[in-house]
Amino acid sequence: MRRTALSKRELRRGGVLARVKSGELRLKDAAAVLRISYRQAKRLWKRYQAGGTAALKHGNAGGKSNRARPAKERKKILKLVREKYSGDQQTRFGPTLAAEHLASEDQLQVHPETLRRWMLAEGLWSKARNRKPHRKRRERRAHFGELVQLDGSFHQWYQKRGPQACLMNMVDDATSTVEAHLGDEETIWAAVHVLRQWIQKYGMPLALYTDWKNVYAREPTEKELLHGRVPVTQFGRMCQKLDIRIIPANSPEAKGRVERSHGTHQDRLIKKMGRHNLGTHKEANRFLQEQYLDEHNERFARPPAEPEDYHRKAPGARELEQVFCLETERSISNDWVVRYENRYFQLERSSDYPPRQAQVTVCEWEDGRIEIRYQGKARPHREIAAPAPKPPRPMRLVEKPPRRSHWKPAANHPWRRPEAGSAAAGPCLRSALNARPSGRAGLRSGSGPQQGKELLTKGKERGHF
Repeated sequence: MRRTALSKRELRRGGVLARVKSGELRLKDAAAVLRISYRQAKRLWKRYQAGGTAALKHGNAGGKSNRARPAKERKKILKLVREKYSGDQQTRFGPTLAAEHLASEDQLQVHPETLRRWMLAEGLWSKARNRKPHRKRRERRAHFGELVQLDGSFHQWYQKRGPQACLMNMVDDATSTVEAHLGDEETIWAAVHVLRQWIQKYGMPLALYTDWKNVYAREPTEKELLHGRVPVTQFGRMCQKLDIRIIPANSPEAKGRVERSHGTHQDRLIKKMGRHNLGTHKEANRFLQEQYLDEHNERFARPPAEPEDYHRKAPGARELEQVFCLETERSISNDWVVRYENRYFQLERSSDYPPRQAQVTVCEWEDGRIEIRYQGKARPHREIAAPAPKPPRPMRLVEKPPRRSHWKPAANHPWRRPEAGSAAAGPCLRSALNARPSGRAGLRSGSGPQQGKELLTKGKERGHF
């Protein structure tokens, strides 16, 4: 079947020649827009004037190729493939393998790609399986400080001299310059330590490349998505104050430079610390700063593609101290007390003090210091003891009289309707059993119950019961 639709190139040419027809463009300019010669533009213009955009269609479009295989040969080859090399997904031959066997066993030469098209058209082969996407190594950033990769590596850094630890590792994307710090876990304070060391040495970078851990970045909750809020972690808030952008990586391969740096440290750093018999974080971090990092950067760092340094000037130590703290919003209770982490802080009143139920910010540093701020100002406070819990209410025991039953037997109940043989003795027996002696004298004598027992015994002897 011949192709009837125009290609994108032909439609694009028709649009440009329509502008020539309307006088918006000259034919010379149309040739420049279409990136063809002026002579070719004149030929296309002549065809367009004769038949419009449809006349721009190529004459051989949809026609049979001059190098096409005969239909009889194609039918024969497909018949062999269907009979000998077809089957389920586990046993069928692919186009390449089938072409090899057709040439060796059946003496039929056909190119694998030609056979692939034939098999696809006949349903004897499906398209290529879904392979993993090809990942191209990302080019380095051009400037020092433009992007710094940050990640933690858990490993037996002290071998048998100490427990498993985490190395917080920072690698500049442009130069492979390294900064590191050893700690127990990959926590907020561990990330703060290594970032602060980097800032003090080189300045503030433009961006950090991290993974999707709750320390650095997290996914928004349903409530945040509903209200359009962007989730920010404590470390992310610190970086926002320093104007450092956090870019989360979607795969370990995306931050491959810092991942490969982990392997280098796991080989070289462990052996170097073993020679010095280091087994504590304090000794290891001193060794990192005084010896290892300088030697490592001198050997492995490389010059950036562009000489400009994108680091910004580092703030003062006092400003960094105010930035690197945990901030939490809390409310003031009616008695001017702020509760934080099951601790209670009594605020001191002042002339410009906020009203009750106002929001304050509780700042906590790594060493446990607490500061309470209102509108950016620290407010005096003192920690007080937690209020004593209220004693539970005593259980009240109420003695209730036993519940009396108000059930009465029906008129046709066997107790009310004695059997036929005991018709004579029944009324006498019931009247005797229901009889109650009057007064205490009657109870002492026991005439009523005793008489009932005698009647009951006589009734059993006579077979009435």
